Amino acid sequence: MSGRAASTVEVSVAAGAALRQKLALARGGTTARFWTRPDLRAIFPEFLFLTHCIIRASVPLMQAAADVSRGGNSETSRQIADYFGHHVTEEASHDEWLLDDMAALGLERTEILSRVPPASVAELVGAQYYWLHHAHPVALLGYVAVLEGDPPREDELETAARRTGLPHDAFRTFISHAKLDPHHKQELDEFIDSLSMTTQQQSLLAVSAITTLDGLNKVFSSLSE
Repeated sequence: MSGRAASTVEVSVAAGAALRQKLALARGGTTARFWTRPDLRAIFPEFLFLTHCIIRASVPLMQAAADVSRGGNSETSRQIADYFGHHVTEEASHDEWLLDDMAALGLERTEILSRVPPASVAELVGAQYYWLHHAHPVALLGYVAVLEGDPPREDELETAARRTGLPHDAFRTFISHAKLDPHHKQELDEFIDSLSMTTQQQSLLAVSAITTLDGLNKVFSSLSE
């Protein structure tokens, strides 16, 4: 079989299982360590700002992926269009939730929205626009798998709120995600496993996920400076 033909055959291993294994090895428990940081109180306002910078791009990204997928002529493209079309409604207004959380810390909405997002956020999000337009929208599934794949537990957040003495309302978005994301993660895992992807698409999915994980580390590394 030629190299070209081999690159388009469907993979037999469940892509979701392979992706979960890669991400579990790459993460190494960083989420749990974050919520126990001794400097959490000091860095939390900036952490919320950076998170808002990322989350405000989620719905536009998913809408773009759905639109591009609708132009495809494969069953995989149709499935991805349906998935993101539905997911857009689930993620709507989550950026507004974060603005409310920052208001609980005394931050002004107009100040937050007037700040220029850092280049690291533009790089993180921009990679997804490039891949969905110039490779395949399946890349965005890797991005979502990282963002929703390792949510903090509700008890971790409650403990962090008490330990820092910060307003409980400042943690509302993360507490909501602690309740919602395990279901979203399972739904995404099952969806990825249901897709008939080519070897190139499976590779793109993995590259997108690992690049997203690296990008998030770069965005939030500024909190330690």
